[in-house]
Amino acid sequence: MRSFFRDVPMELWRSYRWQVQNRIKTKEGLKRFIELTPEEERGIDMTEGLYPMAITPYYLSLMDPEDPLDPIRLQAIPRVEEVDEGVQSLGEPDPFREEGEIPGLTHRYPDRVLFTLTTFCAVYCRHCMRKRIFQNGERVRTKEEIDSFLDYVRRHEEIRDVLLSGGEPLSVSEEKLEYVLSNLRKIPHVEIIRFGTRLPVLAPQRFFDDRFLDILERYSPIWINTHFNHPKEITEESAEAVERLLRRGVPVNNQTVLLKGVNDSPDVMLELFRKLLRIKVRPIYLFHCDPVKGAMHFRTSIDKGIQIVEYLRGKISGMGIPTYAVDLPGGKGKVPLSPNYIVNREGSRLVFRSPLKGFVDYEIKECY
Repeated sequence: MRSFFRDVPMELWRSYRWQVQNRIKTKEGLKRFIELTPEEERGIDMTEGLYPMAITPYYLSLMDPEDPLDPIRLQAIPRVEEVDEGVQSLGEPDPFREEGEIPGLTHRYPDRVLFTLTTFCAVYCRHCMRKRIFQNGERVRTKEEIDSFLDYVRRHEEIRDVLLSGGEPLSVSEEKLEYVLSNLRKIPHVEIIRFGTRLPVLAPQRFFDDRFLDILERYSPIWINTHFNHPKEITEESAEAVERLLRRGVPVNNQTVLLKGVNDSPDVMLELFRKLLRIKVRPIYLFHCDPVKGAMHFRTSIDKGIQIVEYLRGKISGMGIPTYAVDLPGGKGKVPLSPNYIVNREGSRLVFRSPLKGFVDYEIKECY
């Protein structure tokens, strides 16, 4: 897996700081490792200054240098489609109306809030729902911005669940991370703190640092929602990162995005979810790709997602089947979608389509 970086000492390779400091950000940098297609070269040129590129050496090492349709390449290397108005015209920069009066804060559901701690990412995923925030460079929220967020949470006693996101929220300094977590834990009505992070996938070395893990353990319960999209992303390093989190009492859930050309195959999804269970990660959501300008070319039909979920039933245990969901535009919330297994109904008598093939006539009466 380290074929591109065999000369890098293992001590450096396992360093998160080294991974971040050596991100590949230019076309010339990428061409040192893989032969770019003309489309990839044009994509990098045409998105420059609009949608940045950055790839950790670790994530780059997962790419197939000879396959331009490699699922890792498709997620990390810009394509011309990102700026093709014919493709992107139906997308919006902020379809979910996340921006509110307090910078970085979204309060959509009564009992929970989302706060973006930073615009920095170890890798800028081409399908990101927040591509708009990366155009103005990499920055971390100031202490004043964080204090405004904390004051808001203190004033709203209905908030019991805080989701810290980004950018990459776990990329902030340990001092800033401790400041945020310690203050949240002083708020009596805050019960749950979650991180939306892709570091277990893009730079798992972040979790090889015991001092960093000490902070997460100190402010338990902490939950991690990560984002594996393809079986190739499950490696010895990512499995080690998950294991280290679990040993500190931090559960890890997964939220996959359905991406055309990357994972829109029932067999690929089945392999992904089986491998996730093997490393003790629970697949909780399969999200339909959001209508974000710059990422519309990744969108599939709704039918494709339903077909995949139906294919999984009976081939993997229930805990390995995520909820397929669509995030509605305008900040109207998530809607779960599933195959329809009821084919006929007359009063209390129903006809079901079995996931094991065939039909079942079943009368279900309420007991009094």
